[in-house]
Amino acid sequence: MKMRKIVAAIASAALAVSLSACGQGGGAGGNGPLIAIVSKGFQHQFWQAVKKGAEDEAAARGARITFVGPATEKDVEGQVNMLTNELAKSPKALGFAALDSRAAAPLLQQAKSQNVPVIAFDSGVDSSVPVTTVATDNKAAAAEAARQLTGKIGGQGKVALVVHDQTSLSGKDRRDGFIDWMRQNAPNITVLQPQYGGGDQLESANITKSIIQANPDLKGIYASNEGSAIGVIKGIQESGKTGMTIAGFDSGKAQIDAINSGMMAGAVTQDPVDMGKQLVDAALKAINGEQVPKRIDTAFYWYDKTNINEPKIQAALYQ
Repeated sequence: MKMRKIVAAIASAALAVSLSACGQGGGAGGNGPLIAIVSKGFQHQFWQAVKKGAEDEAAARGARITFVGPATEKDVEGQVNMLTNELAKSPKALGFAALDSRAAAPLLQQAKSQNVPVIAFDSGVDSSVPVTTVATDNKAAAAEAARQLTGKIGGQGKVALVVHDQTSLSGKDRRDGFIDWMRQNAPNITVLQPQYGGGDQLESANITKSIIQANPDLKGIYASNEGSAIGVIKGIQESGKTGMTIAGFDSGKAQIDAINSGMMAGAVTQDPVDMGKQLVDAALKAINGEQVPKRIDTAFYWYDKTNINEPKIQAALYQ
């Protein structure tokens, strides 16, 4: 995707939002204030779990939500267009998980000029516009994945990273948190250059097969989100490689099954249902003029076969 397409989309967005602001009533009517939520995707179970949490909280609080996301987590232009459409509905607040932390900045400025509070979630936004960010501490979570993977391969060997992107803050933090921990704590582990699969299962599988082919002595792979992890599992299976240790991120049925079968060592799970609830709660507070903290941390846990059935882990898994 060329940058000029994004620029053109943003220019069209600004015009559309301006026209909408002149002609609509800012989400009035219906059953409560409208909160428009634009996620990074829609295909992974993680986003469905965030959506459920947001819907449940909105229903309990008398609010309305819309929840959209592009078909893939590489479609920055598509997300910009969705952001355009949601702002055209004149919501009372906007929830936004950025694929590219800077691409949507002009639209966020437009939202600010219309007094629409922006709640960043999952990924932060490289902008001063959001009143708060509802997210996992991705660097700390990635560091925990690095610590666990290190222990499971005996503190030495070669490991690879398959990361979902290098443009969102979550992608960068999950990459850097892993690498930084390894540099500081695992001198006998060689970390290969990160490879980026866009959170796409097929692309991540192909990347994994290429890494294994080029590095027959590879001992472990870290995958930074649900789609990446499922792709890594498929890539290892298709390559016929045995004895590989996989540390993942997020949950979903495929990862849970892989952990229970022993194919995957374990993963970090966020709490996406809670993330959706916290997003709506923060949006309603902002709508009502209440102060919200600049960051709202949501939980994360490492889970594997030893603790997967514990109540606090089960509550954070999504299938």
